[in-house]
Amino acid sequence: MKQLIRTSILAAGLLWGIGALAADHVVQELNSGPDGTFVFSPSYVVVQPGDTVTFQATDQGHNSEAVFMPEGATGWKSAISQNLTVTLTKPGVYIYQCSPHNLFGMVGVIVVGSPVNVADAKKAADAIEKKQIMNQGRMTTIMQKIH
Repeated sequence: MKQLIRTSILAAGLLWGIGALAADHVVQELNSGPDGTFVFSPSYVVVQPGDTVTFQATDQGHNSEAVFMPEGATGWKSAISQNLTVTLTKPGVYIYQCSPHNLFGMVGVIVVGSPVNVADAKKAADAIEKKQIMNQGRMTTIMQKIH
C-alpha cells in the first residue's frame, strides 16, 4: 500500500512538473497590426507539445478557427469577439483563420514541435490563398517561415 501511495505521488508530481513547463503563447486578433490589416499578431508561432495558445480578441469582430491540422489533432473555433485558449499536443503544422475575414487574408500558422505534415500544409495554404481577395501573398510569406 505504501508503495502504491509513493508511486501515485511520484506520478502526480511528474505530471504537475510537465504541466508547469508548458508555456502560454498569446496571439492577438487585430483590425490593423505590424503586418497590415486584418491580422493575427504574431501570425506565425512555434510552440512545444503541451503548450497553450491564447487567441485574444483585442479588436472586436474576429475569431480563430482551425482549418488545417495534423491528422488526429483536435481543431477549434472560438466565438466572435471571445478569447479562446487551446492546448496543442500533436506535432505538426496548424493553419487557422478568422472566419468572417478569411477572404481578407486573416490567417495564421502554428508549428507544434516538428512540422511533420509540412507538405500537406503547403498544399492547404495554397488553396486558402487562392480564395483571398485581400492581402494576397500573406499566407505564402507565413509558410516560408517554417523550417
